[in-house]
Amino acid sequence: MVKYARYFQEQVLRKRPEITVAMVERAIMSPVRRIQQPDGRWPLWAHVPEVDKFIRVVLLDDGTTVLNAFFDRNYKENEHEV
Repeated sequence: MVKYARYFQEQVLRKRPEITVAMVERAIMSPVRRIQQPDGRWPLWAHVPEVDKFIRVVLLDDGTTVLNAFFDRNYKENEHEV
């Protein structure tokens, strides 16, 4: 079950209306890359075909709570693996 941090609900969705909850949930279900940072957070990347961009979704250290999401202009799929 996906949970959403207050920051995501109040700031990210308001400041980035081009990003939808559906995009975020699809990214969590089918990332092309997922790593754990030293602080315990989980950034993951997924391709969003309707806009032909890669989205980065950052999960808290519990691995299920969405903290942030944004389109990552610098991500190149063939440079990384899951």
